[in-house]
Amino acid sequence: MKGAAFSFIVRDMKDFKYDGTIKLIALDLDGTTLTDDREISPRTINAFIECEKRGIHVVVSTGRTYSTLPENVTEAPGLEYAITSNGAHINRIKSGESLYDNFLEASAVEEVAKLKEATGAYIEVFIDGIAYTDQSYYDDVKENGCSYRSAEYVLWSRHPVPDVTQLMLQNKEKIENVNFIFETLEQLEMHRPKIEAMANATITSSFPNNLEVGGPTTSKKTALIELMRMLGVDRSELMCCGDAPNDVQMIEYAAVGVAMGNAWGGTKDHADYITDTNDNDGVAKAIEKFALK
Repeated sequence: MKGAAFSFIVRDMKDFKYDGTIKLIALDLDGTTLTDDREISPRTINAFIECEKRGIHVVVSTGRTYSTLPENVTEAPGLEYAITSNGAHINRIKSGESLYDNFLEASAVEEVAKLKEATGAYIEVFIDGIAYTDQSYYDDVKENGCSYRSAEYVLWSRHPVPDVTQLMLQNKEKIENVNFIFETLEQLEMHRPKIEAMANATITSSFPNNLEVGGPTTSKKTALIELMRMLGVDRSELMCCGDAPNDVQMIEYAAVGVAMGNAWGGTKDHADYITDTNDNDGVAKAIEKFALK
């Protein structure tokens, strides 16, 4: 959300103290681990390396699909697992091995199709780790750019199809996530009640102009609980960092919940600690303070 008026000052919450040992760190990507140029800073890489030496698991926890994880993430030292599509999947990063799935219910997918028509929103549909959208939306972004998100990211990460609604309904048993995208915030707020009223679904957001629909138990938090069970990690040993509403549940759940200095949508209100921004080593500073202390 470039251009917005954020406070870029680290706020050390004096009443928050953590005397435990961090064994697992879950990190959102966009607006958190990645800079606005989609890079991972050298200081953050060094923090990952030190975590690996100490046996601390570092996990990606993102709204992106698995196929859209950038190479600088998949090749980064110390990153073992990826929670993707807002908690629909857990994969081993290096091998791609799938460890966990959590999809929308077929009835919710059918409701999404009706809501797309009723709201006039664009939608993006995540299937088998790939994000699909209508050819018309893709072409519009290609020709005219996009005022509310990175056009470059859309063109790189989205696969255009003639009719994304038809594709979604043909695969309604394995839909990971559906993004409703609105050109203006006024349109989003007008249609928000209809989408949030969906039964058997989880509604969240990863950037201001979207609402994301997942399964009834799909969330980054739920996937983390499953991964922690696999790894034998307790909640008291968990640290999470994020910047957006789709990070709130995991931030609240963690023993150390960290919001970025550039966090938005009320995310800071749910954190134990507010670190620096994604462009100023906020993740590295939080890891150094709580995990590598």
